[in-house]
Amino acid sequence: MVSAVWKDTTLATSDETIVVEGNHYFPPSSVDRTLLEATAHTSVCPIKGTARYFNVRVGDAVNANAAWTYPDPNPVAEAIRDHIAFWKGVVVA
Repeated sequence: MVSAVWKDTTLATSDETIVVEGNHYFPPSSVDRTLLEATAHTSVCPIKGTARYFNVRVGDAVNANAAWTYPDPNPVAEAIRDHIAFWKGVVVA
């Protein structure tokens, strides 16, 4: 079982993550979406496509753009469509 935790709060837990480039991508159903706030930030990976980001909010603490997803990935990355990955201090283990 893999979990994503920030500020002692579990953001996601799954035994069905997909690991790509060292990042665990959590299935959408395994993520507590009440802790995520969509942002306007994007980035482009030539392999995976355009990533969309989320702030992670736990109480009054905000971790800006600490989660991302590929809602419309390139065909080679279809397996991670809508899955969510974390970074910037979110512990994934």
